[in-house]
Order: sequence, then C-alpha cells, then structure tokens
Amino acid sequence: MYFTISVIAFAVVAFLTLRDIRIFRRTKLESYRKGAMKGMAAMFLLLLGGVVVQVNPELGMVLVLIGMFINKKGQREDVFGRAKTADRFLGKTEIKN
Repeated sequence: MYFTISVIAFAVVAFLTLRDIRIFRRTKLESYRKGAMKGMAAMFLLLLGGVVVQVNPELGMVLVLIGMFINKKGQREDVFGRAKTADRFLGKTEIKN
C-alpha cells in the first residue's frame, strides 16, 4: 500500500516536472525553470522514499511527504491565456525566442 502511494506521487511529480521543462523551453520564463529544478529534487526524494518504504514504511513515507512539500511551485506567470483545459494539462504554450 505505501509503495503504491509513493509510486503515484512520483508519477505526478514527474509529469508536472516534465510539463514545467516543456513550458520553460518554449517561453524562457525563469519561474518555470525554478519549478523544474524543484521538481527534480522532489523526484529524487520521492524515488528514495519509494525504496526506503519497502524496508521502513514510516521513514519512507516521511521522505515522500518532504518530496511533495519541496515540489510546491508558487506563483507563476500566465502563459496559457485562454487555452483549453487539455492544452493547459499538456503544457502547450506559444514559442518565444
């Protein structure tokens, strides 16, 4: 059960991190680069928590919780405008050079 929770948390953070990377590469906005860096640090802790949870469930879940707190993104610029929900979900934005 705990391992499943850590895998789902890792998948969510990985998706959001890849989305931030995509938005940063298209817009060059610094907040999305910082969000991607936070996401990578959080993914490391979530992966570590997923491994540790098999040996010590309490410690593993604490690492997962810390990883989720690290992944907090904060305020962002509006890059989507009037985009549809699917476009926002996938991180589609206008490319800026």
